[in-house]
Amino acid sequence: MTDQRTFVIVGASLTGAKAAETLREAGFDGQVVLVGAETERPYERPPLSKDHLHGKDARGSAYVHDAAWYAEHGVDLRLGTTATHLDPGAHEVTLDGGERLHYDKLLLATGSRARRLNIPGGDLEGVRYLRTLAEADALAEALGRGGRVVVVGAGWIGLETAAAARHHGADVTVVEMDSAPLRRVLGDEVAEVYPAVHRAHGVNFKFNASVREFRGEAGRLTSVVLDDGTELAADLAIVGVGIEPVVDLADAAGLHVDNGIVTDEGLRTSDADIFAAGDVANAHNPMLGRRVRVEHWANALNGGKAVARSMLGEEVVYDRVPYFYTDQYHEAPAIGMEYCGWAGPGDYNSVVLRGSADVESGRSPEFVVFWLDDGRVLAAMNVNVWDVQEDLQRLVRAGHAGSAVDPSRLADPSVPLADLLP
Repeated sequence: MTDQRTFVIVGASLTGAKAAETLREAGFDGQVVLVGAETERPYERPPLSKDHLHGKDARGSAYVHDAAWYAEHGVDLRLGTTATHLDPGAHEVTLDGGERLHYDKLLLATGSRARRLNIPGGDLEGVRYLRTLAEADALAEALGRGGRVVVVGAGWIGLETAAAARHHGADVTVVEMDSAPLRRVLGDEVAEVYPAVHRAHGVNFKFNASVREFRGEAGRLTSVVLDDGTELAADLAIVGVGIEPVVDLADAAGLHVDNGIVTDEGLRTSDADIFAAGDVANAHNPMLGRRVRVEHWANALNGGKAVARSMLGEEVVYDRVPYFYTDQYHEAPAIGMEYCGWAGPGDYNSVVLRGSADVESGRSPEFVVFWLDDGRVLAAMNVNVWDVQEDLQRLVRAGHAGSAVDPSRLADPSVPLADLLP
């Protein structure tokens, strides 16, 4: 007998697409409606700031499914469509054309949007952001012309776009408000590795600086003005100052919102029939013992699968170890890294390094770093050292469960990581 229920997914993202896929794989044969504001079918974002900007055609690899998949699996894909209103009492979502969609279960996979700089000149041609496939297309074309590029923000997107710009021969300056890239994520001990790698490739940095104004002529960017009056000539400015969760729909509907849509460990919101996953979800993670909002690919991928099972009534405990990765430069010194765990400022009291973070020799650094609290591994990152993530994630799980390790053995490359597991 066919299930008569309708599941609506708002957000035709990686999370939304994986949720729809998992619903069908689990045998749900009711109606699935997938609503997306973009005109592109669901795609993954990592290729946008990596291969695509380096001049490789990333479109084929970026899409989650081929174009025919949705119809073949009975998924009603509504692209170029925005959900404008949510009425939890009536179990209805209103679309921008006025149509009202009834739902039995609703997934909010609305993701995040790039934070915008509200300063003079922000609308000049040449001031770019990178969040969507369309923005990646435009940025890839612009980078192909080389020239003078100013990157605003030394986070993951900022550093990846700086590497891509150097690949195309551009003169690159990175402007960062903090004293080092990624310092709040990696801490002072590790953050310095990143500017060393980028400087070896000719990137200039302006730390403890912010942008006051974009200046231009005839509507086109010509320079970037810093808060101290320094003027940097620029043909292109790439702004990467973070993202913010798209909570408008949930907030207006009265759902619990706090740095994202608040959910329990089963990705259920404050309304029993509404779920949230991906970038937008501030989800309780039992392993960490706190709510976290993870803005990375693995969370979008795994969260989409888990939330579908939760929507079907399974008892889901979403306690994945937070994970993300980056690749910067194809020639030495280069950085390919994977990070797992959660260790914010104040969470840890020591940092242990295994291997060498040396960049001065011109070689790529090769090391694993651990963030510890009284010997408990809270987070770990492998840089140009591969096939260790499984052991690192086990160490992180053990650390958050209360198990400590000997820091001297942790630092010793001759001791197999597996031997440190409880």
